[in-house]
Amino acid sequence: MSGFVGVLVSDPWLQSQFTQVELRSLKSKFVSTRTQSGSVTVGDLPPIFAKLRAFTEMFNEDGIKAMLGEAGFNMEEELDFESFLKAYINLQSRATKKSGGKKLKSSVSFLKAATTTFHHNINESEKASYVSHINSYLAEDRFLKKYLPLDAATNDLFDLVKDGVLLCKLINVAVPGTIDERAINTKGTLNPWERNENHTLCLNSAKAIGCTVVNIGTQDLVEARPHLVLGLISQIIKIQLLADLNLKKTPQLVELVDDSKDVEELLGLGPEKVLLKWMNFHLKKAGYSKQVTNFSSDVKDGEAYAYLLKALAPEHSSPASLDTKDPTERANMVLVQAEKLDCKGYLTSKDIVEGSPNLNLAFVAQIFQHRNGLSADTSKMSFAEMMTDDAQTSREERCFRLWINSLGTATYVNNVFEDIRNGWVLLEVLDKVSPGSVNWKLASKPPIKMPFRKVENCNQVIQIGKDLCFSLVNVAGNDIVQGNKKLILAYLWQLMRFTMLQLLKNLRSHSSHSQGKEITDADILKWANNKVKKAGRTSQMESFKDKNHSNGIFFLELLSAVEPRVVNWSVVTKGETDEDKKLNATYIISVARKLGCSIFLLPEDIIEVNQKMILTLTASIMYWSLQQQGDSESSAAEDSDVPDASPPPSVNGEKEEVLVGEISNLTVEDAVSDATHVEGKDPYMK
Repeated sequence: MSGFVGVLVSDPWLQSQFTQVELRSLKSKFVSTRTQSGSVTVGDLPPIFAKLRAFTEMFNEDGIKAMLGEAGFNMEEELDFESFLKAYINLQSRATKKSGGKKLKSSVSFLKAATTTFHHNINESEKASYVSHINSYLAEDRFLKKYLPLDAATNDLFDLVKDGVLLCKLINVAVPGTIDERAINTKGTLNPWERNENHTLCLNSAKAIGCTVVNIGTQDLVEARPHLVLGLISQIIKIQLLADLNLKKTPQLVELVDDSKDVEELLGLGPEKVLLKWMNFHLKKAGYSKQVTNFSSDVKDGEAYAYLLKALAPEHSSPASLDTKDPTERANMVLVQAEKLDCKGYLTSKDIVEGSPNLNLAFVAQIFQHRNGLSADTSKMSFAEMMTDDAQTSREERCFRLWINSLGTATYVNNVFEDIRNGWVLLEVLDKVSPGSVNWKLASKPPIKMPFRKVENCNQVIQIGKDLCFSLVNVAGNDIVQGNKKLILAYLWQLMRFTMLQLLKNLRSHSSHSQGKEITDADILKWANNKVKKAGRTSQMESFKDKNHSNGIFFLELLSAVEPRVVNWSVVTKGETDEDKKLNATYIISVARKLGCSIFLLPEDIIEVNQKMILTLTASIMYWSLQQQGDSESSAAEDSDVPDASPPPSVNGEKEEVLVGEISNLTVEDAVSDATHVEGKDPYMK
């Protein structure tokens, strides 16, 4: 496996100014220019930087050239990569000053200050809370218990994060079964390869449970950058605490609404908003006149908590908590009452008074877990169950939702069928995977009050799909607005297919120095069979719906063929029983993620041989393999595995095989950059 140390520069200060995502993106632009011109000079910088969002909104090439001149740069001077980075930082600093101190819209979230080393402020209270959570939930873990409890006053947490085991275990606490722990490297001292595998497994698994990790690379975790580590831990814990805030897990939530229309609205709410709705439901019953709209300023005086506990646990409530005028005193009383419900550990009275949003949310979620105060109205609950999707539809919705969120779009999707009905999210996705395809002047941004504006957005979505050769016969924008699940799933499937085909096509083109060659599902199948055969194995896959491979052996052989050391054959079963098949399927998914594949399928998809998901798994492994091939510049060794030319894939049949756009071993920014490089576009362009 290559690149386990990420992109490194010799200057520690310079290294500290960028995340790995930023470094990889800038390195790709540097290498691309050097490859085309033979060298990179200061004079090459204006057209490069002018295409980046960090500059494009306020400065054109001439403006950037003028700033470089003001900084004393010689336009003929040849640059190495470190000089390239320093020029970028210098230019951004000058651009910020010229814009009157206005923060430039950067393509990344964690770009540091340009002239001084920037230290992200760490919220010590949040850190202490997360440490307490880890000490509580992982105290009995076989591997970690020798390192626990962690001391929040030290760097214990960050030291333990560096080998990757802790975060993998924490993900399994949040969503049990996400990671097959047989795939985690847990020996006493890990070498760099093994640490990198753990971090890769962690990041791909975090995406698979809904975390946003587009600005975090494995090197950031190796270095245990505090603000990034705490940010990731915060997301994982939040997912754990909010796991039951949906109708599927807690059908009693239907009590919060009055009719079917409201139930549909409830299905589309994110867990945070459901938690607020639940809280306000009980506050209203308790006589609290205000509306809580956030977990910060609206709860700082502790009054809402006093009323909430009065409604849920009157036996522990005290009139004094409502009578006192001192917020800190009231906060202390609230915590004493909550402790009687076993709800303490996430925050202090100071956190309540200061309005810490993350810790207050955790506190309310903990109260919900211990006592939600909802009735078991069987008639309403059965109605709620009718509103939920069947298993197959639910699994597909989950896959698309996670894929969309992994792209790093501005809008986070909680429920595909509800959140995309105004068309805006789909336009964001289309702009990511096919830059320049969206006419934003014709788009309406939420909140959208006029129904016809939603239809206009969705009509543009359909038109772009047709331009991309999607099969959309008799499909109109209004079908999306109306929430036609079958058509929504069909559209998203083709969108994911387009993304992966482009990535594979362009990556192979870079490797073989050829352009325009299409890749089909038949090519992917042939590539996989050739890989396994070349590795000396005898199993072959007839098609992506070959039921003979429900035991998973073929995919383990394929993973072993592309990276021999990644599969531990001693833990693989023969797959003869249903239990053994599930063990293998779970192991396959974790090994693929450990390798670098960002995949969203479930073990059931492998066991049932869901041909679409099997295709996505195979395509993701192929993408990773081709990417490594490109990195090692050994294209001749593998090029024979992929046919040189294939007829353009048809997209007009109902039985068309489709690919999910799994992004393997790269951040989304890297993958989109690869997909657009051939056309000379930059993913950070407007």
